Amino acid sequence: MRARFLGKPLNSPSARRGGGRKLSRLTGDEFGRLFHSFEHTAFRLETRERYDVDYENESLRKFLAKERDELPWMRDWLTMIRDATAQGRRFHRVRVVSLPLSDYSRFGVWRAQFTNGAGEDIRYLTRDRATAAGLPLHDYWLFDSHRLVRMHFDESDAFLGAEVVEDTEEIVRHNHWRDAAWHHAVERDEFAAEQHRESA
Repeated sequence: MRARFLGKPLNSPSARRGGGRKLSRLTGDEFGRLFHSFEHTAFRLETRERYDVDYENESLRKFLAKERDELPWMRDWLTMIRDATAQGRRFHRVRVVSLPLSDYSRFGVWRAQFTNGAGEDIRYLTRDRATAAGLPLHDYWLFDSHRLVRMHFDESDAFLGAEVVEDTEEIVRHNHWRDAAWHHAVERDEFAAEQHRESA
């Protein structure tokens, strides 16, 4: 059996894109277990303008049409966040966004209120400030400050898979980027209020 990423087979042509490197063999189950097995902190840096995720599409349509949405696809994630928070384990995330916000980014700001309500701390950083801070252009997860997982996407913003990075210098560098991103980022509610004032 071929090891698979969350998305495409490991040996597919698109899965081999990633700075010319062969991606580590991290299967979907292995990737999922990282969110339950970390001890203290899980940090995510999001740098893309959008993400092509099938299960979000209908919710995005409803958001733009101002229709009610129960967000059923988020329930398991929110439950996991609540359980981790109750155990003293923390999820943090910084989203890098361009201004003015795209429809997808506005959708993300809206639904972040529910994720934050469950215990995750999602903050926002404008793309110009991220560039000035020297942040990378790729997404990653950093668990307990020592387990680094780079995220890979194709040209259409679909998720290809996750790559475990074990190089010590790279891990230190991504810790620095985490700290810089967190220092400059704005809390979700403050960012949402600021964007509302500017669009009024």
